Amino acid sequence: MIADLLLAGLGAVQDYVALHVLTCLIPAFLLAGAMVTFISKEAIMQRLGAAASKPASFSTAAGASFFLAACSCTVIPVSSGLYYSGAGVGAAFILLWVAPASNLLSLIYTGSILGAQMAWIRVLTALAMAVVVGGFMTLAFRREEAARAAPQANTRSAILSRTDLGLLLLLVVSLLAPNYLVQRGPYSLKVAVWAAAMAVVAGYAYWRKTGPQIRRWLGETWWFVRIIFPLLLAGVFIVGIIGAALPRAWIETYLGGSGLLASFFATLLGSISYFATMTEAPFVHTLLGLGMGKGPALALLLTGPGLSLPNWLAIGRVFGAKKAIVYVGTIIVLGTISGWFAGKFIFG
Repeated sequence: MIADLLLAGLGAVQDYVALHVLTCLIPAFLLAGAMVTFISKEAIMQRLGAAASKPASFSTAAGASFFLAACSCTVIPVSSGLYYSGAGVGAAFILLWVAPASNLLSLIYTGSILGAQMAWIRVLTALAMAVVVGGFMTLAFRREEAARAAPQANTRSAILSRTDLGLLLLLVVSLLAPNYLVQRGPYSLKVAVWAAAMAVVAGYAYWRKTGPQIRRWLGETWWFVRIIFPLLLAGVFIVGIIGAALPRAWIETYLGGSGLLASFFATLLGSISYFATMTEAPFVHTLLGLGMGKGPALALLLTGPGLSLPNWLAIGRVFGAKKAIVYVGTIIVLGTISGWFAGKFIFG
């Protein structure tokens, strides 16, 4: 029994490394390092910093997150890169939530499998939760944010140069292209798309950036890799063991109906398990066929890709244990309430 569980954990790690490191994490880490290196901290402070207007900074973060197809682990380097570039904790955690929970790619896929109603409710609920998360994180860490807030100059500085913008856009393309362009077929096609995109990134960087700039960029990237990657592997290993040990009958029994407890169980399951972006939709579709209620299904659609045990560990490492506890606890409460409310009053 123990040997089977260990093999399940190792299998989960093997699948994660094989399917996500090249096409997801490497571009995400490079993007995070580039954000810290090339984005003007003064401009970030003006638009998304602790002293910036909360409605403007929150809406900007949520809007940008909508177009970033990332899972709960891939988004951490991007969000932390934004945070350490000077963004406020509310804006950084909005991106951390919205990008995996409600990105455009996953919404399109959700609509195709579960119907347009579920897709629309998912995006509206995720955005409503984002506002609460951003506001609550800002309130909970207001003293720290006050210390990070810098006096704002009257003149607005540019966020980054055109050359740096080109590099960041190419990195975003390298992160999105494998999932957007290759939705069917062997994984080798995704690797080919990723390799082509990364070759363009490397050529552009060699052409437009100096040696010291590239070394600084790679140094910042390595910092994110060193801090986050080992915890992701440990978390995926634990999730693999949990997935193998979880009885199928438990899911069928406790996730049915539209009660508050069923939504809580779905939220808890989603917040621990790891779902790569878009994999949550077919999983939920299967559970719906086994008798899962639509309210708990919505909770799982949100928290499945939005949280995971590896995500918890990495957030604690990068942002600190207090922020991780407050964030995860807030999402679990909101996910439970959202699933219950939708099941009771929207899906009927």
